[in-house]
Amino acid sequence: MTQPTTTLALALREGGYAKAPTPQVPDSLAPFLDLREVALPPLVPGQVLIEVILSPVNPSDLFFVQGGYGQPRVQGHAAGFEGVGRVIATNGADALLGQRVAFLGTGTGAWAQHAIADATLCIPLDDAVSDIDGAALIVNPLTAVALVERARSGGQAFVVNAASSQLGRLILGLARDEGLTAIAVIRRPGEEDALRDAGAAEVLVTNAPDFRAQAATVLKAHKPRVLLDAVGDQATADLFFAMPSGARWVSYGKMSDDAPSLTQMGQFIFMDKHIEGFWLSRWLPSAPADRVAAVVKQVQTRFATGTWTTRVAAELPLHQALDGILPAYATSTGKVMIRP
Repeated sequence: MTQPTTTLALALREGGYAKAPTPQVPDSLAPFLDLREVALPPLVPGQVLIEVILSPVNPSDLFFVQGGYGQPRVQGHAAGFEGVGRVIATNGADALLGQRVAFLGTGTGAWAQHAIADATLCIPLDDAVSDIDGAALIVNPLTAVALVERARSGGQAFVVNAASSQLGRLILGLARDEGLTAIAVIRRPGEEDALRDAGAAEVLVTNAPDFRAQAATVLKAHKPRVLLDAVGDQATADLFFAMPSGARWVSYGKMSDDAPSLTQMGQFIFMDKHIEGFWLSRWLPSAPADRVAAVVKQVQTRFATGTWTTRVAAELPLHQALDGILPAYATSTGKVMIRP
């Protein structure tokens, strides 16, 4: 087939980083993205061209398009970190040609009809893995495995907030299967029974009137020493300071626009507490190759067997995505998917 030189994409209107702090969710995507034809640069050695089937909208995508993420935007490139598609051209990675792969859009973004990716960041998919699960197979699932590994290093029990999110549910299920005690934290009631079914041993609701009392009881009973945090609000800080000596606060997201106050600084000195960050983009290249391969196999197996599934809130064609992403994202019932 003739290799395309352009593709229809949700393209970034600006490059670089934002000049001011960005909210978790913007009021509109129109200031940041255009739907238009963009050029596809020639493939360099080790790259592949993918005909995109489906791509999810992750919280990190919304930070990125605003310029608030940990890597700079490239003006005119498509947005979208990951997706699933079929490899239609390669430069030195012919073994992938024709294969359906989960991929990270490293050469161009995934919110487009075509994307360029490094072959090393493409995962050939088992036939039993659906396009929906394949589209969201990298960012959240690999993060879930790495974070549960960190949680295990702190002992039997751990705390995870934003537990009703797709990533939170992946963490809960994996923790249960590995014999860990997960304490799920959510901001609003209504999901408690579903989260217990997903693997949570305890569920705390931060806006409940008796949240502090319930948290104190649960923390005393289980003594968790790892807090997996995607929110970064005051309730998270309060939970951390209520945890035992040696506790670690692992920050991997910032879903709250309100920064917490660290009111008990002495705990870092006298109780040996630590705050650290986790970013998959740093973990992937630093982990041993055999470990990454084992995690990828584990993730595919969980999706292929139905142990993990991807909830979908909405599926939008590319031409409706610019206006449709944020209203669908606000439902909080699952992933918003873009189908070019």
